[in-house]
Amino acid sequence: MSEKGVAAVDRALSILECFGTDQDSLSLKELADGTGLYKSTILRLCVSLEAFGYIRRRDDGRYQLGPTLWRLGTRYRNQFDIAGHIRPVLKDLAAVTGESASYYVRDGDARICLLRQNSTQAIRHHLDEGTRLPLTHGAATHLIRAFTEAAAPDGADIRTRGYAVSLGERDPDTASIAVPVFGGTGDFLGALVISGLRSRFDEAARTEAIALAQRAAATLSQNIAV
Repeated sequence: MSEKGVAAVDRALSILECFGTDQDSLSLKELADGTGLYKSTILRLCVSLEAFGYIRRRDDGRYQLGPTLWRLGTRYRNQFDIAGHIRPVLKDLAAVTGESASYYVRDGDARICLLRQNSTQAIRHHLDEGTRLPLTHGAATHLIRAFTEAAAPDGADIRTRGYAVSLGERDPDTASIAVPVFGGTGDFLGALVISGLRSRFDEAARTEAIALAQRAAATLSQNIAV
């Protein structure tokens, strides 16, 4: 057993973490490079992962994520009763602003894009639902940390303002704003985010988006409390 858990489980999960949003399959060598594990170790772990449906080995020998992850992800998202309230809000925000609208929640030391309405613009900031990102950069990160960590950098200022802004932190061409969504008892639930290209989502557009998102978040909080 490792210091933080079971070593074999840690190694198996490190294999799953190799699959990014832009990769639908990986070779054994790519998994070895990504995990730092011996190929023989990966092959043994993949036997178990495949048996439980977490990965699938294709005829050409490359590996893909398996259906179990989709099933578990669907269950996870279905636990959030507020999804029915949030999706229409994201759709409206994307339509009014012309940019992408998202809802992020904290998951340990990361954030998950739980719900997303991508912009219909030809050139846009695109992200898939379910994407897991580290709590290091971005407006959603700053906002989530401000409302979940007492000593978060600039946390007090963000809580006082009621929003966070990011300019080119994850992507130099992208800007985003984030506002909090609260539950019926006033507890922080997640971040409502609008993001777009900096050339289009300029200061005036961001100021308008913040006001729109704050009104939408306030309505969400009221509806969730009902």
